[in-house]
Amino acid sequence: MPSWVETACAEYIKRMPRELIVEIIEIKPDKRSDGKKNPAVQAAEAERILKAVSKDYLIACDEHGKEKTTVDLAGMMQSWQEMGRDVSIVVGGADGLDPSLIQKADFCWSLSKLTMPHAFVRVLLAEQLYRAYTVIQNHPYHRE
Repeated sequence: MPSWVETACAEYIKRMPRELIVEIIEIKPDKRSDGKKNPAVQAAEAERILKAVSKDYLIACDEHGKEKTTVDLAGMMQSWQEMGRDVSIVVGGADGLDPSLIQKADFCWSLSKLTMPHAFVRVLLAEQLYRAYTVIQNHPYHRE
């Protein structure tokens, strides 16, 4: 990832409290030779993703998922804390997530109907997790 991504994510992650640990796990994507979606490549990536993340509560980011507001995310975050389980939010590579991984997810979340670069999505997620936390804390960072 470019340094601006690392810098931005680190800034939001360091603002999170100890009880809400955010960890970014990168899965190296397979090379695509022809620039087309390859189901075998997607399936292999899905296997590597599932080996690397907690499956206590799995959220798959996909354009066909449900959209949520920041306040909705804050409510979800509160329920995650009450569950006391680890939550993994998974973002796919250039070809998106394998359908089998989306089916295994406890929730399928659409960040937007727009196609966004992976680097931007990483920063967006870090900022929104922090913003949702500030909503829970009634901190003035978020304004309605």
